[in-house]
Amino acid sequence: MRDPQIYPIALTMINGVGTILGRNLLQFFGSAEAIFKEKKHILEKVPGIGNHIAAEIKKTEVLARAEKELLFIEKNKISYTFITDENYPYRLQECPDAPLILYGKGNFDLNAPHILSIVGTRKASVYGKDILDKFIEEMATADPQLLIISGLAYGIDIHAHRSAIKNKLPTIGILAHGLDRIYPYTHRETAIQMLDNGGLLTDFPSQTNPDRQNFVMRNRIVAGLADATLVIESAEKGGSLITADLAFSYGREVFAFPGRVNDLHSAGCNKLIKENKAGLITNGSDFLQAMGWNTNENSKTPVQKTILFEEEREELSQLLSLLKEGPLHINQLVVMLARPVQEITGLLFELEMDGKINAMPGQMYRLNG
Repeated sequence: MRDPQIYPIALTMINGVGTILGRNLLQFFGSAEAIFKEKKHILEKVPGIGNHIAAEIKKTEVLARAEKELLFIEKNKISYTFITDENYPYRLQECPDAPLILYGKGNFDLNAPHILSIVGTRKASVYGKDILDKFIEEMATADPQLLIISGLAYGIDIHAHRSAIKNKLPTIGILAHGLDRIYPYTHRETAIQMLDNGGLLTDFPSQTNPDRQNFVMRNRIVAGLADATLVIESAEKGGSLITADLAFSYGREVFAFPGRVNDLHSAGCNKLIKENKAGLITNGSDFLQAMGWNTNENSKTPVQKTILFEEEREELSQLLSLLKEGPLHINQLVVMLARPVQEITGLLFELEMDGKINAMPGQMYRLNG
């Protein structure tokens, strides 16, 4: 009898089945295990599957590969979370191209209250490293539990991880390969240090090489896992701008430190600001104010503890009940109410127009009064 844990893993190993088809199959059959136990002629009826992919699903080597991966996971004390699991990161789950599975190693909370992705050029200057260090220092003082995300690459990425470690902030590196290796190898020591307060995360199984296209794919995790993405030094083209564009498309906040107009490594940041895709910040205080992250417990605005009005519509009443305990991000409301983000947006707009709630920076909402 097969271990049921292999089926979610196996779903990601079927040739021709990506995130979209994988989600369609899950919606159609209810679970990964049910997909593999279904008859081929039934699988063929699922939109987008057909005879060829149905045959790929039924190949015995798919489950054999998944069993091998499960052994690797257990041997190396790697955790994994599937897109239907309760602990799957709620921010990432809202993204249409969210990976079906995430493999992780370390000590971290993917649903931490505040998560920030930091990206930038692989050829970081002294200026870039300096403003990054000062920013991280400010964050460590203002928000000691802030989770820093980056890609463990050369330049700004690795400097963000090292600065977070130095300032005792949790930090996670998103990898473009499996957890059986570290790339680049020169960052291995930093990666090991990150395991105590943070760690490593990837949607790629073991034996996956750090191929060029994988870095583009992993950027969707860097962008989707966080509340906001910060760009520090970037050329006019490159992975940092891809990540920023992804974050913008997900409706997340994007920020950038400006640079000199003739500095090629700041051209991307200046472009993002110019095109209104990123907010201009010059320090940590700018960022905290823009996000509405009030980290001083003594200065929090008193929140109305009772609702002084009745709502005719049940969904509005539920939303207000959640907000009476304090400000919430729109993504948190989506998860708590289990409703599409478009519906929640409409409800929030209605309540805002009625003067019952206030919209705050960073897509946060709170009761009025």
